[in-house]
Amino acid sequence: MYRTMIVAKMQRDAAPQVAKIFADSDRGELPGLIGVTGRSLFQFGEVYLHLIEAERPPDSEVTKYAKHPEFRDVSARLQPYMRAYDPETWREPKDAMAREFYRWERDRG
Repeated sequence: MYRTMIVAKMQRDAAPQVAKIFADSDRGELPGLIGVTGRSLFQFGEVYLHLIEAERPPDSEVTKYAKHPEFRDVSARLQPYMRAYDPETWREPKDAMAREFYRWERDRG
């Protein structure tokens, strides 16, 4: 399994609207195209954290489908509520993806 964390800033009262946008999108074809198997959205003050779990590396798949009509629709619907965490460095979706530097998983055996 692959995981990617997207970091942005979100209006403090926008969680219900943002959740609905993703619930609508998750019923479409885009998650399957990207290989998404799970999604969790978190908010800490104005910090938005979006954990994507996928069967393929999501960073390259998100880049691949960034011009897909459903991806563009989600992006347009999110625009009133979201802004880049670091507008100086954001140019494309991968610029909002955090770098994982440590992972531990319990042995399942």
